[in-house]
Amino acid sequence: MTDRPPNVLLLLTDQERYDCTAPEGPPVETPAMDRLAADGMRFTRACTPISICTSARASLLTGRFPHDHGMVNNCHEADAIRANLDPALPTFAEALGEAGYDCTYTGKWHVGRDQTPADFGFAYLGGSDTHHDDIDEAFRTYRAEEVGVPVDGVEFEEAIYTHGDEGTFVAAKAPFGVEATRAYFLAERTIEAIRAHAEARGADGRGGAGDGEGRSGRGVASGRDPTAWDELVTLGDADAIAGEGSPFFHRADFYGPHHPYVVPEPYASMYDPAEIEPPASFAETYEGKPRVQENFIAYRGVADFDWETWSEVLAKYWGFVTLIDDQIARILETLEETGFAEETVVVHAADHGDFVGGHRQFNKGPLTYDDTYRIPLQVRWPGVVEPGSTCEAPVHLHDLAPTFCEIGGVEIPEGFDARSLVPLLEGRRPPAWPDSTFAQYYGEEFGLYTQRMVRTAAWKFVYNGPDVNELYDLDADSGELNNLIDHPEYADVRRELEARLVGWMRETDDPYRKWVPKTFDVDGS
Repeated sequence: MTDRPPNVLLLLTDQERYDCTAPEGPPVETPAMDRLAADGMRFTRACTPISICTSARASLLTGRFPHDHGMVNNCHEADAIRANLDPALPTFAEALGEAGYDCTYTGKWHVGRDQTPADFGFAYLGGSDTHHDDIDEAFRTYRAEEVGVPVDGVEFEEAIYTHGDEGTFVAAKAPFGVEATRAYFLAERTIEAIRAHAEARGADGRGGAGDGEGRSGRGVASGRDPTAWDELVTLGDADAIAGEGSPFFHRADFYGPHHPYVVPEPYASMYDPAEIEPPASFAETYEGKPRVQENFIAYRGVADFDWETWSEVLAKYWGFVTLIDDQIARILETLEETGFAEETVVVHAADHGDFVGGHRQFNKGPLTYDDTYRIPLQVRWPGVVEPGSTCEAPVHLHDLAPTFCEIGGVEIPEGFDARSLVPLLEGRRPPAWPDSTFAQYYGEEFGLYTQRMVRTAAWKFVYNGPDVNELYDLDADSGELNNLIDHPEYADVRRELEARLVGWMRETDDPYRKWVPKTFDVDGS
């Protein structure tokens, strides 16, 4: 251990459900993520502030709720409210960089249409895809020249599409090896970054990451020379790695398990669809629910999906989660081999969840169920976090922004509307820590649809601007099937949550605070 601030490694997944790594969840194999929880702390009540990629990622970067940073829907869509994040907003990466951290980034960005991580304090090392960002060619080059499997022209097996095989690509088996997947490639880039940081530190960064086999022989060794770093980076380069004495912050953003859930063997057949039981929420009838929820099944093109189809989709999704977990295992092994494990804080989280058949829905949308709003969060911090600890305090994804600042000994930038998790990680919950999480939704490619949500350990209240509101008893109805909003026995609970939501809207200067309270008959002045 040294006197310098610890390194930080953020492993962010895309649309990973909370239950995949929960002890009480389905039988998904995630030993690497489980190891982070066993060696650190697992949060049981982590929530995304919004279940949209651009918006959630902008919140993580800026420590603000979406109504504050302004990126309220996906930036790549034609109807984006903002195409780019305001560069004047302070970010945790810029704060860390100014304090001497070497900040590097691989993988998905999706925060600004014409921006890259390099515009917000990171050295970007490549790995984007053409749908969300298209800011480099690294993966295409890797696939064509090093693996011999071009990205285009691949014929997938067992393919499933929406809208009667004419819509969105949902899931399939890939006819190539693990080394051709983007998850493997992004792990390689992260491993290279860690080794480059080790070389800059003066450590022996030339050692390989084991034999590359991973557990159960599922990984594939790359055989790549780690000294060829300067030939492999795209928008960043080895010169971005500062010298000995500087801690690093590296962010690895995986493109998954976001759809399409395309995985090669052995992951494609790892989970038997016939053995997967439907979740409680699959019994959804939408009685007493906002009309848009049932409409969304047709809109997404999955109205004809029965459980047999959904179980096949879910099996591929679980396989995708395990594929990413194997890549995380390779990254953690590299931390050990470079001597960084004991001086690096490792965080695993997701931008938001995914329905994958929950409530018979696909992807995400104007439905604030736990399927998409509850997220995994595990933090390993040697010497600080008690191994195997569990935190039941409610937290938000963008609480990580001030957390990273405090870990790095950096003053939290003005304007952050988030709380550092460091006290919780140290095993103490401040008396003033809230007992609720809050979230919102504006719409994605189909237009605006205003929602606000407050969640406690036992209750969830959802404000739906153009339709009926929602109230769920989470203890009695974990599947969130029964909307109690008009039930007279729960009127007091409803009023208390309405007041709590309005209070939060007022405290965070939510632009809807002026008129939403009038629908509750609550004083919102």
